[in-house]
Amino acid sequence: MKIKNNISVSESGFVFDAKTGESYSLNPSGKEIIRLLNLGKTQEEIKEYMLARYDVPDLIVIRHLDDFFQMLSYFNLTVECHDQ
Repeated sequence: MKIKNNISVSESGFVFDAKTGESYSLNPSGKEIIRLLNLGKTQEEIKEYMLARYDVPDLIVIRHLDDFFQMLSYFNLTVECHDQ
């Protein structure tokens, strides 16, 4: 999964889809996930990173990440990468 080229993300977490004109706001965790996706990290690598970084039960981190990835897809902000 990677963020589409027409999606802009500001330092403050403002997301803008130039194709549709839609905009969204990210919390700090969402900004971190987008940053990692833009660095080419896989969903699995991001899960491992977040599990190591935050003192939260594994199942909660995994559930929230899965929800976030689904929302990115739902709002058509990503393209799938076949190597993940």
